[in-house]
Amino acid sequence: MRSAVAVALHRVRPALRAVAEEEGTIMNSTVQDVMTTSVVAVGATAGYKDIIIAMVARRVSACPVLDVTGRVIGVVSEADLLLKELGPEHFDGPGASLRASGRRGERAKADGTTAAELMSTPAVTIGPAANVAEAARLMHQFGVKRLPVVGADGQLAGIVSRLDLLSVFTKPDHQIRDEVMQVIAGESAINPDGLGVTVASGVVTVTGQCGSRVAVVQLRDAIRHVEGVVGVRDRVRHPAEIPAEKADS
Repeated sequence: MRSAVAVALHRVRPALRAVAEEEGTIMNSTVQDVMTTSVVAVGATAGYKDIIIAMVARRVSACPVLDVTGRVIGVVSEADLLLKELGPEHFDGPGASLRASGRRGERAKADGTTAAELMSTPAVTIGPAANVAEAARLMHQFGVKRLPVVGADGQLAGIVSRLDLLSVFTKPDHQIRDEVMQVIAGESAINPDGLGVTVASGVVTVTGQCGSRVAVVQLRDAIRHVEGVVGVRDRVRHPAEIPAEKADS
């Protein structure tokens, strides 16, 4: 029997974020906002060739592996499949035992013929409500390029890649400035009228005068966490930096 390769199409609409933006509320993107909802997923019994055909047809570099109930049990990637080119003999000889046992047994993967034998497991997954910073932390921690997105019911809801996460930095400069101004307005120790804010290519420049250096440092850190901000340039002067005749005027 030919192994089945399932292509799951999921359509999740981030309505909550749209409402928040209309109301002018600062709301950091969640995984659901940036994830891909048309996902190539294969069953555990899918064959080596079938997996490659599906990946080439959809131009993806990895796909989640699902059990019979639709739950994610692993991920099979180009790196897993490429071990077939090396062959089991690559893992023979001096130092081979370490190579063969590492990464869930690379020799076994080089010999594998089904998704269950080829996949990396357990899969590192994330929920759709997690923020993009958490997704970035997981990718960095586990050294993976994408994360299957799993709903509360354990079913596959989408997949999020590193490029998907980087899409938050495409936010227009005027939107970034609006959110930065909201942050400044929320700082009780700072007079918003004493500061000027410009944004160019995601880089925020803050100018003006402020009596508290500590408050400005805290503000700068808060601005860095505004979604889409690439960098912050602090051009704010403080009493110690202002000539006495100007400070008294």
